[in-house]
Amino acid sequence: MARSTRRFACAASLLALTVATPALAQQATTTPAELGEIVVTGSQVRLTGVAAGGQVATGGRVGLLGNMDVMDTPFSTSNYTEKLIRDQQARGIGDVLQNDPTVRVSKGFGNFQELYVVRGFPVYSDDMSYNGLYGVLPRQFVAAELVERVEVFRGATAFLNGAAPGGSGVGGAFNLTPKRAGEPLTRLTAGVSGNDEIYAAADLARRFGAEDQWGARLNIASRDGESSVEGENGQLRVIGLGVDRRGARARFSADLGWQDHRLDAPRPTVTPSGGIPEAPAADKNFAQPWTYTDEEQLFGAARGEFDITDSVTAWAAFGGRQGKEDNVLANPTAQADGSLSAYRFDNVREDTVWSGDVGVRADVTTGPVEHRLVVSASQVQSKSRNAYAFSNFSGFASDLYNPVSVAAPTPDFFVGGDLDDPNVTERVRNSSVAVADRLSFLNGRLLATVGVRYQEIKTGSYDYNTAARLSSYSSDATTPAFALVYKPSDKISLYANYAEALVPGTTAPAVVNGVTVSNGGEVLSPFRAEQAEIGAKYDAGAFGGTLSVFRTTLPSAYFDTDTAVYSDGGEQENQGVELTVYGEPFAGLRLIGGATWLDAEINRSLTAANEGKSAIGVPDFQTNLNVEWDVPAVSGLTLEGRAVYTGAQPADSTNTLELEEWTRFDAGLRYAFVAGGKDLTVRARVENVADEDQWVAVGGYPGSNYLTLGAPRTFRLSVSAEF
Repeated sequence: MARSTRRFACAASLLALTVATPALAQQATTTPAELGEIVVTGSQVRLTGVAAGGQVATGGRVGLLGNMDVMDTPFSTSNYTEKLIRDQQARGIGDVLQNDPTVRVSKGFGNFQELYVVRGFPVYSDDMSYNGLYGVLPRQFVAAELVERVEVFRGATAFLNGAAPGGSGVGGAFNLTPKRAGEPLTRLTAGVSGNDEIYAAADLARRFGAEDQWGARLNIASRDGESSVEGENGQLRVIGLGVDRRGARARFSADLGWQDHRLDAPRPTVTPSGGIPEAPAADKNFAQPWTYTDEEQLFGAARGEFDITDSVTAWAAFGGRQGKEDNVLANPTAQADGSLSAYRFDNVREDTVWSGDVGVRADVTTGPVEHRLVVSASQVQSKSRNAYAFSNFSGFASDLYNPVSVAAPTPDFFVGGDLDDPNVTERVRNSSVAVADRLSFLNGRLLATVGVRYQEIKTGSYDYNTAARLSSYSSDATTPAFALVYKPSDKISLYANYAEALVPGTTAPAVVNGVTVSNGGEVLSPFRAEQAEIGAKYDAGAFGGTLSVFRTTLPSAYFDTDTAVYSDGGEQENQGVELTVYGEPFAGLRLIGGATWLDAEINRSLTAANEGKSAIGVPDFQTNLNVEWDVPAVSGLTLEGRAVYTGAQPADSTNTLELEEWTRFDAGLRYAFVAGGKDLTVRARVENVADEDQWVAVGGYPGSNYLTLGAPRTFRLSVSAEF
């Protein structure tokens, strides 16, 4: 308690010092600084405006088509703003996505990487794009302080974005937009959360030059202390710098980020064996005290576009990342009675990634039809160095409800590579070229998009100890897309699309279940997921929403025992209905929410017993509702509440185990006022108000069924001052 008090005092002192420093003061404004420019449809640099209520934007990036208004986009999208991120005191992207009724947050396989499930398919955090570029973002976690927008795209995106380098992205995609300078801003924030965590951040923005063409925005943030989970300590350091130029014909942005994130004794996921144990207390930590995960990432990107003529624009973007990760893990297996067994697993990883994108956009008119022609080429290439070490697989025992700390076993039983000097073990290069034509009829009321992308996927794996090449994969595919938008009125938009996603294929083994494979060694073409979708959008200005119906089929490995052929004949079929709503239907009342109905079935499988079963970790129904209300009687006071519900989820491939439905309630308030000529905002928030003990996710990585325990009741308090 004394330690917590000292840290709170430290945070309060920091805020008091900054508020009292007149040298930093600028004239106060009554509203937060927001981006002032409105998008020219198709721009690769400029952002869309903000919708009523300020929590979502009116549009976002649609791959090679650039930034588009939601009502012109023939897909289902949501675009969450920096204001929402700040008001909810979000720590990372997963916190922001808790608002989305179509997304659920899980963890990576055997690690602490954030993983997102959209339409029943995973999207790995390192398959998110950064200002339109793949591979640039930190792999495991992205701090919210770096982000202006979190853009959610639902559906297959191989045509729009190219295949995700990590092989996910069948059900959707996420693009993170860096922060940009708007009005002059000096915002300093201090806060506390969890059991013993303090937080401090600075957000500085200015514009310079003739007509404020140049802008710069600097974000610095630090977190340190124990979370609401007992004994789980984290340290986070973040620096982000963005520079942009807004010219009449030339526009440019460049961003550089550094993130250092460490967790000590992070609570692991649990793999059930024989049954699902009752969830322990939400604040219980069954991690071994010597486990940790530590990652440091340096990354950046630049993007520019130039209007060659009034109707022709060229763009180019380039980015990269240099990352290091070091992990000591012990993720347990649990029996139905809560007894645990685990062994130690150490691994290190070093990544070097380069990503680029170039293109040309031209507007052409042929008779009554207006065309927007786009040609784009992109490439992502990465090199990974890895090493690992396991302790004896006989492991050690513990208990889910009464954890037992053991001495760290020596990781010398099964070793691959040198943890101090890892070899290159993987190289990936994805290259593609795409062309598209967006045709406009009836004065823009009917829009048709047709396009195709040619994609090459090349990977190579190398021995951990000798660096000798073990195997390689090289294949290509052509993915078309067709989409229509019809706007019978300014408030209604009807759309339909056909799109595809690509997942790297596999190499046929020599033997399956003791049967010789006739095409053993054959490299299968990328698995091609096919999506068909129809939907309707409504935008009344003050509020809006989207209703969509979709069907996605994803091939997988399959072995025909009659012909002895190994192929892509397996299939998972996900079909469902999505509803999303947003806006400010009444002055001072803001809503974000919706629901998803989903049916995910394994039609054909490499394992015959799984056929006809539901996919692991995909609920039939999930819903979210977030409500904000400005209290009329108290100027500046806003109350907020959120409910998140997820239905029962299959917890094994044969559907004999099931994760129970769960519900979480969050609540918060903020109070904005002026003191000493400065704008101050106090934000208080409680997540999991009822302190429910519940498993909230099963699996995420295909075919796995590890369980994630929901966070306990967590209190967050922050104070921001603007100068």
